[in-house]
Amino acid sequence: MIDKKHIGYAPPPTLWEVEKGRIAFFAKVIGACDPIHTDEAAAKAAGYRNVVAPPTFIFGAEGDSGALMKLIDTLKIDLGKVLHGEQRFDYHAPVCAGDTLRLESKVSDIYDKKGGALEFVVKDTRVTNQLGEHVADLHAVIVVRHA
Repeated sequence: MIDKKHIGYAPPPTLWEVEKGRIAFFAKVIGACDPIHTDEAAAKAAGYRNVVAPPTFIFGAEGDSGALMKLIDTLKIDLGKVLHGEQRFDYHAPVCAGDTLRLESKVSDIYDKKGGALEFVVKDTRVTNQLGEHVADLHAVIVVRHA
């Protein structure tokens, strides 16, 4: 069982550099064809600082930065038992190439269902950029299944 003492746990903030090539690749993979995701001139003409990230792009930030694996290790969760349960994004400002994002996460809740066969870790993350702008709030639920 995941120790409920971790409710409220906030690991150190993570910094993540947003790369133009990573945005272009992500846009291609999800089929986002708008040139604001790949062409700096098109993005600037549309009012952005630089190439703009498509929705859900920042989901990868915690994975790329290693923060998610550190959290799983801290909670002593067997990675082989982890399922992706839920995610939600609330956007407040665009994310652009060249941004440095600061991710501040917190374990909001830990609970179980089915007599402990399923455990749930609720994680909320506040994202700001190098300008101090509140860019997004991320909400995720990690499910841990037990035999």
